[in-house]
Amino acid sequence: MKFQDMKAFRRTACEMFTGFVLLGICASMSLGQTTPGIKGVVAGNARPELVQEGFMFTEGPVGTADGGLYFSDIMGADKTYRLEPGGKISVYRSSTNGTNGLALMRDGSLIGAEGNGRRISKAGAARATTLTEGITGMGLMAPNDLIVDEKGGIYFTDPGPRPIVPGRKAYVYYLAGGAGQPRVVDDSITRPNGLTLTNNGKTLIVDDTVGDTVFAFDVESNGSVKNKRAFAKLHDVQAGQESGADGMTIDSQDRIYVTTASGIQVFDAKGGYAGTIKVPRQPANCAFAGPGKRVLYITAREGLYKLNMLSPGARRLGK
Repeated sequence: MKFQDMKAFRRTACEMFTGFVLLGICASMSLGQTTPGIKGVVAGNARPELVQEGFMFTEGPVGTADGGLYFSDIMGADKTYRLEPGGKISVYRSSTNGTNGLALMRDGSLIGAEGNGRRISKAGAARATTLTEGITGMGLMAPNDLIVDEKGGIYFTDPGPRPIVPGRKAYVYYLAGGAGQPRVVDDSITRPNGLTLTNNGKTLIVDDTVGDTVFAFDVESNGSVKNKRAFAKLHDVQAGQESGADGMTIDSQDRIYVTTASGIQVFDAKGGYAGTIKVPRQPANCAFAGPGKRVLYITAREGLYKLNMLSPGARRLGK
């Protein structure tokens, strides 16, 4: 080999080596971004595991006392499924009238927000019974999600159907006693969606699918709320785009988990951003279940996923 050819060879080899090193560094950075881990919440090497796919649009998960899970399949499927503690998935209810959010009453009975049925209902052996269809003269539009308090009262959101109609109000309701006519507790959020209560039941948290603000309210003894305020600001919301904030859940340390277009965003008890859990598909909702409530189940489009967590979920049945 001539000298000039050897010189060119060394230069090329050096460039290739540098390229491989840079590629390795970039790959490591990429892996770190997809599974960064969140201190006290989820390990850095943990990744959501697919439980089952082939659904149409999974939603509304709620963990059961025995470690199982209920979840919805909307967008045409119109079913509620039951995941047994052993892993078997079966249809719990068909023809659900577009039931989205699910929650459990203190007696273990399953209730749901029927988007197409325009009611909050209680699942029964033969059929679902109505808990409320709204206020007389002002029926529900398309209830979305719900949470049960320690008194058996139900908070639920009614953002209405898509598309958003300018000037149309959306509502957060409280149904005292779990049946009858609800009362409006807020009508100032553009599109209220997911909601939860803190572990002591004294604060109601509600997100907004359109905006980047998660709101908090102080809960009164009669179920009414006051002192609406910003609890947290969602991250990675592009200018001119909706946040995609959807369902939410809470862990034993009052951390809030909000499903968004960028993943599941986690906030501490004071609203400080802790990090984002990445999911293969855009998540719609999430709930703790499994042994010790240390598994986070994630409903994400056509799939149901699970993720082992460092922190357990809240112990109450409501969500």
